[in-house]
Amino acid sequence: MTTAEDVVPTLEFVLPPDLEAHEPPEARGLSRDGVRLLVGSGAGVRHLRFADLPSVLFPGGLLVVNTSTTIPAAVKVPGSELTVHFSTELPDGRWLVELRQAGGRATVPYRSGTVGTRYDLPEGASVTLTAPYSRERLWEAAVDPGQFGSVIGYLRAVGKPIRYEYVPRDWPIRYYQSVFGAEPGSAEMPSASRPFTDRLVTGLVAAGIRFAPVLLHTGVASPEAHERPYPERFAVPESTAALVNHTRADGGRVIAVGTTAVRALESAVEPDGVVAGASGWTDLIVTPDRGVRVVDGLLTGFHEPHASHLDMLAAIAGTELLGDCYREAIAHQYLWHEFGDLNLLIR
Repeated sequence: MTTAEDVVPTLEFVLPPDLEAHEPPEARGLSRDGVRLLVGSGAGVRHLRFADLPSVLFPGGLLVVNTSTTIPAAVKVPGSELTVHFSTELPDGRWLVELRQAGGRATVPYRSGTVGTRYDLPEGASVTLTAPYSRERLWEAAVDPGQFGSVIGYLRAVGKPIRYEYVPRDWPIRYYQSVFGAEPGSAEMPSASRPFTDRLVTGLVAAGIRFAPVLLHTGVASPEAHERPYPERFAVPESTAALVNHTRADGGRVIAVGTTAVRALESAVEPDGVVAGASGWTDLIVTPDRGVRVVDGLLTGFHEPHASHLDMLAAIAGTELLGDCYREAIAHQYLWHEFGDLNLLIR
């Protein structure tokens, strides 16, 4: 597994602490679509509001959205300072989990777990570590959900949304969902779709923009280590593949809403460049060397220095435009993280 020490940074910058979004925009007096939108393209950089998105996209374009919903994936271990973050369900029914311990306003990685250790959880559930997965940050684990019958059912009843130190208090799970969510499974919010509202979707459709769904259940991030993404479960329906191929044949733009949508869509490209229906587990990592084959643009949040996702952004927009966007974002005080502002990158 690649860690921060193995990654050559795509973009060097310092994130001022006051540019971290500490709460949802609704708590700052904004509507969901009232957050700011920085648009970077060959025409330069523009500063807008997210509600202006219909004026930015051309008729005939396609927005590819992730329909995964966020699960309340954090469960505290009673009588200890440990919290279990449930990340990804494995094909054999076990889960990837991360152990975190109290530290500051949230949690920090706990790296002293051992194979065979069992942690008793609330309501009669338990987690037993079976094998290290990622240099002891992530573990493969057997989960007994107790009376709830399924891990997802257990988490819905007992868990809380995952949060990190820059979000100082808990927020209900509804703040971590988007209008496109249909199937539970993401440990952390596919946050690029959060600012969409029913009204905005209607406005985009009226402007001639189409939507197509993909699914990718995102696992836990690594804000301390910035590891590359590990395999995640995805699905690209045949209908979405057909819409993408049709849009490209007609000269329209395919815009992915979030890095998860890029990973899913680019995992379904055949050797001849045609997108086909696909599902399973993807280990695809998009870098500037690999490039993208079907995505013409990306709608995404702003990513931390050294974050592996910056490689994907550079693959789509190029390092020069990406650098321009991030310099503008810092100079104009855009907000970072899942409750922050958005960046539209167009090739």
